[in-house]
Amino acid sequence: MIDLLIRGASLPDGRQGQDIAIRGGRIADVAPGIDAEAGRVLDAGGHLVSPPFVDAHFHMDATLSLGLPRMNVSGTLLEGIALWGELRPTLTREAVVERALLYCDLAVSKGLMAVRSHVDVSDPALVTVEALLEVRERVAPYLDLQLVAFPQDGYFRHPDAAGALERALDMGVDVVGGIPHFERTMEAGRASVEALCRIAAERGLRVDMHCDETDDPLSRHVETLAEQTLRFGLEGRVAGSHLTSMHSMDNYYASKLVPLMAEARLAAIPNPLINIMIQGRHDTYPRRRGLTRIPELIEAGIDVALGQDCVMDPWYSMGTGDLLDVAHMAVHAAQMGSQADKGTLFDAVTTVPARILGLEGYGLAPGCHADMVILQAADPAEAIRLRPARLAVIRRGRVVAETAPEIARLALDGRPGTVDPAAYAPRHAR
Repeated sequence: MIDLLIRGASLPDGRQGQDIAIRGGRIADVAPGIDAEAGRVLDAGGHLVSPPFVDAHFHMDATLSLGLPRMNVSGTLLEGIALWGELRPTLTREAVVERALLYCDLAVSKGLMAVRSHVDVSDPALVTVEALLEVRERVAPYLDLQLVAFPQDGYFRHPDAAGALERALDMGVDVVGGIPHFERTMEAGRASVEALCRIAAERGLRVDMHCDETDDPLSRHVETLAEQTLRFGLEGRVAGSHLTSMHSMDNYYASKLVPLMAEARLAAIPNPLINIMIQGRHDTYPRRRGLTRIPELIEAGIDVALGQDCVMDPWYSMGTGDLLDVAHMAVHAAQMGSQADKGTLFDAVTTVPARILGLEGYGLAPGCHADMVILQAADPAEAIRLRPARLAVIRRGRVVAETAPEIARLALDGRPGTVDPAAYAPRHAR
């Protein structure tokens, strides 16, 4: 007897007609035509069954705070940081928890079940840290929340940041963060990378650093991050987030930098929605996209995950919590329009960020946690194109969210009575 049986699934690797048997919160078997009694049977009907979406870069302490205390009129990164500085002293633990829980509900409805959130440790009161540690505990039954100690105002630039970061890690924050390009000088930025990597090595923690989130081609802290990763033996445990200066670097320097990143097994986490919205603000025309070199990094064997970054906060007034929106934007901004490219970008919001976060039991193989999403699409490329309904979201073998199929009902003479968006994909393209 099994708890849940999913029949007729298409899998991201191209297998079709697969059944998935679930027992005790884990996947017991994946094969065609499983013959077993089940407490519940779900018919996937040929739709795509995917492991859950994973957001490798988010700011949950700020989410859903749009308009507090005012709007970001210029739309720039720096005004967003200034706005957050105005809002931060007024934050209460209860308000941060309430907004974060609302966002987690939205995320799970979209099939997003793991988030790495940066949490600002610039305020020595650590209200945001206390709030998100509470949220992490409360959402654990349905979402894995990994927290990064993030000195938003600079590790050296803010007088209390160093001590607050250490206290946040003592309280149970998971990952060491930083923002070297926001220090007062390039040398201070370099020194912050060294100091933060040392802390991570001493504590046995991962590193995820906002790195070179600027249009300045001479902002090259990712080079330092790769070097310090090698120095402290942190290979495979360090990520550079944003890396937007790489968009503006000359190709010769990039030809040296990318292999160094690969040698350090550095992961890269661009955030397409926010990067193309915020970068290039000093340009007239041509205006830079500001998105890092995603295809080149992937070609070099570097793990590239896409992050949502922000949803309705001082930096970004939009966002839905849907990682397929992020992948959809990356198709356009990174000019990755082939079927193979779309499959790669689907991996960049599922399996690759799961690897970067070190998630245990992630995947669709026997023995993995029974966490998955049934999407109203046939394959990853179609899922990115349509950003379709999540027909079912399953956590540890329990259906935690369901959405009705997206069907338009028409009243047109001589035409079909309904339109299913998933039926309009060219089958020969697969």
